[in-house]
Amino acid sequence: MKCFVSLLISILLLPGLAMAREISGIVSDESGQALPGVNVMVANTSRSTITDVYGYYTIEFKPQDQVLIFSFIGMDTEKVRVTDQNRIDVVLKASAMDMEECVVIGYGSQKSFRASRSSSNIRIRGVATAGKQPAEWNTENYATVHENGFKDVGVNPLSTFSIDVDNASYTNVRRYLNQGQRPPKDAVRVEEMINYFSYDYPVPEGEHPFSVSTELGSCPWNPSHYLMQVGLKGKSFDKSELPPSNLVFLIDVSGSMSSANKLPLLKRAFALLVNELRPQDRVAIVVYAGAAGIVLESTPGNKKEKIMETLENLQAGGSTAGGAGLKLAYKIARENYMQNGNNRIVLATDGDFNVGVSSTSEMERLVEIERESGVFMSVLGFGMGNIKDDKMETIADKGNGNYAYIDNIQEARKVLVSEFGGTLFTIAKDVKFQLEFNPQQVQSYRLVGYENRLLNDEDFNDDTKDAGEMGAGHTVTALYEIVPAGNITGKVVVDPLKYSKSIPSTGDYADELLTIKWRYKQPDSKKSTLMELAVSNELAEENTADFNFAAAVASFGMWLRGSEFKGCTTPNQILELAKAGRGKDKAGYRSEFIRLVQAFNGFGLYVDVVTPNE
Repeated sequence: MKCFVSLLISILLLPGLAMAREISGIVSDESGQALPGVNVMVANTSRSTITDVYGYYTIEFKPQDQVLIFSFIGMDTEKVRVTDQNRIDVVLKASAMDMEECVVIGYGSQKSFRASRSSSNIRIRGVATAGKQPAEWNTENYATVHENGFKDVGVNPLSTFSIDVDNASYTNVRRYLNQGQRPPKDAVRVEEMINYFSYDYPVPEGEHPFSVSTELGSCPWNPSHYLMQVGLKGKSFDKSELPPSNLVFLIDVSGSMSSANKLPLLKRAFALLVNELRPQDRVAIVVYAGAAGIVLESTPGNKKEKIMETLENLQAGGSTAGGAGLKLAYKIARENYMQNGNNRIVLATDGDFNVGVSSTSEMERLVEIERESGVFMSVLGFGMGNIKDDKMETIADKGNGNYAYIDNIQEARKVLVSEFGGTLFTIAKDVKFQLEFNPQQVQSYRLVGYENRLLNDEDFNDDTKDAGEMGAGHTVTALYEIVPAGNITGKVVVDPLKYSKSIPSTGDYADELLTIKWRYKQPDSKKSTLMELAVSNELAEENTADFNFAAAVASFGMWLRGSEFKGCTTPNQILELAKAGRGKDKAGYRSEFIRLVQAFNGFGLYVDVVTPNE
């Protein structure tokens, strides 16, 4: 009897004594193509992961676990019973069934959206399919950019602007170049190209949410001038330290979203984001086409299967009532508002609004009113051929948010996984800069880019004026081309001022090149904090990799625009500068830029852009 009892106890305790193990493998489709972004979940638990760009996954599996579930939008879900194997490779099959009809209910009415079988089962495999399926027409809209010129310090000693963390322009430019085309001139916003990349600026210390640093060197495209880099680095947080999120996914399901690089890619992108959610986070889903409606009430982040299922059932069809969608999304965000939390709408669209409130100015007024509720905005642009870049940029800028363009699943992973904190969590808002140049040291200056972020000098001290937002872990870079005092070639000719006061050439500040002031607000505050930094007239003996790389991107952007300020640089100089600035490049984004410049040169597209007046 004693032996029997001992044996029984051993059997009962054995599962508890067994160790958890890791199961790994590769998920692919029927053609053998690896599938990134596949959701892998242990059944009846909250443990899950997603496959990487090579379709590889690894997940913890405990003794009491029995089944792994593999799910992917547009493919049949696969359930695998696990015995003693540690390696499980899975092949997913394309779904043979039409997606069920999705009924959207909003404002007391019902509207059904349905897509054809051919469009609902299209899959994106992590490649830039935009280049493989060119649109038959092009109605893309971009706001006109009038490049900043040189300002005479004697007349304009102050330069005031708002920071910009958007990076949509670089991704869009990359899309054009990957198709062998030169992008439209106004699609090239140089500051967004520079800020696509992260830089190794000093980590902020103390109570302030970001650091500010500068570096001064010779200007690569005009060696007689200086180039000054102003860098911001936001505080980084571990995912567990971030506040809870109240998110509203606002998804465009109109007919213009039916192509492969729009709604199908959008679903996979949001699946990556859903996988990042924690139990304390909540998500609601609002869609809009001919009308707007709620397809998922605010749901905890650990109910991933329910959220994924709602995403899978979305289909495209109808016109585009973007204004109604925005109003409803703000309403849902306010109803589920989290004090001391992250309240944000994530809008995914091609920006092609054509019903109700649809003009850029109407959208701007709508978002300006709604942002006072404390709800921030992230805009994700998708597709090609009819992108309304000007509308999406306006909504993000006026909605206290950021704007990214997603052309493939790798870009979705960068924006929604790698840069999760910076994309969704604001650490400072209304960040403004004002630089005062010393006329004894500086003859004239030019801010490179930021044309749509310029502020009046008096706006700097006005806390009611909107400015840019800083995300957790984000870096922001601004470049100034500076003409030192006494430089004859860079002199800006203006009439002498009749009433100006003479400025002493000696004193405590005579050796200072300029002074930088900046203001910012805490995310929940209406009063700004003022900071200040003096910059001496000392060029670095050897510039850093970050300085060289930012200069290379700026120079390339000016080449693409056919800028009158591109100076004496050549394609080879851009390449050499970019290579000198490649640095460690763990994620490979700088190497990709170098390949892009090489490809652009290979296309024979390095030609001056001649305007009709010329």
